[in-house]
Amino acid sequence: MKYTDRVYGTFEINDPIILDLINSPEMQRLKKIDQGGYRALWVRPEADISDEDHSRFAHSVGVYLLLRKYDASLPEQISGLLHDVSHGAFSHCLDYVFSSGSETDHTHQDNTFVDFVRHSDIPKILDRHGLDTDFILDDANFPLKETKLPDLCADRIDYSLRTAILFGEISSADVGYFLDNLVTQNNSWVFKNFESAKKYAEMFRKINNIYYSDLSSAIMFRVVGDCLKYALEKKYISEADLYTDDAMVVDKIRGFVEEDAQLKILFDRMNNKTQITNNPDKYDATVFCKSRMINPFCLVNGVLKRIGEIDPAWEEIVKTESQPKKYFLRFAN
Repeated sequence: MKYTDRVYGTFEINDPIILDLINSPEMQRLKKIDQGGYRALWVRPEADISDEDHSRFAHSVGVYLLLRKYDASLPEQISGLLHDVSHGAFSHCLDYVFSSGSETDHTHQDNTFVDFVRHSDIPKILDRHGLDTDFILDDANFPLKETKLPDLCADRIDYSLRTAILFGEISSADVGYFLDNLVTQNNSWVFKNFESAKKYAEMFRKINNIYYSDLSSAIMFRVVGDCLKYALEKKYISEADLYTDDAMVVDKIRGFVEEDAQLKILFDRMNNKTQITNNPDKYDATVFCKSRMINPFCLVNGVLKRIGEIDPAWEEIVKTESQPKKYFLRFAN
């Protein structure tokens, strides 16, 4: 199978287990799950981004391609491919719906991942190819794929590069520069020098502040979360519906809008038809946004150091900006 990715280019994918997983219903569903949340609230008219470009599927395959590029083991590549398979509709917006999630940490998908996979067809595919499901589901086995902030991991590298290139914040040449200066060492991602590490960290900070933890993201999380929670309480949708796809959930809610005045208010907010401002002095709702900051390793005269060890100002930036951001939303109606 020939696959063209907006970040890494064109690849041939021929490994039977990878093809079986990619073609599974669980992976194919991710093509209709937006990476950022709800497209009506994040899309920028000037950005040439298709639904699939900005889907959980594209990101998941991207993590697989990145791990493959750096010669990670096949099980780690598989783990990378599957790491987001349990995302529900509107991605991290569900952290603002369920108690199993967290506004500040965005943990709903992580907390439901193992159970979701075990109740899918994925274990059968893994077993057919001689792989143990328990091993694949254990993140401790795959440090290149997943580590905690402020470290780098394949997940973090892919979603930051993907956001940056799709929204025109970096060029293909910049992607090449970052990847050419990245190596893996002792199961960690390491930049070859301080210059490339700092440039990447500054890019990541910009992406976080503009696209991940900004006011527009806060608005999206709050209003989508509120609308979904209300629709669940009224039984207009079910919890199972939230594990179909974005469009199906929207269509189902839309069918009840004209008969429920409160739902119409919430649905209008969700669809960008209401003016919403950040007003700490007079507000209707509060919301937290997870803020992501990195402090990656780089090589300095052959010695492994974090960039914050070389640049103390960066250490302070990471400490300060890693705190969740709180917004105070004022609705026009």
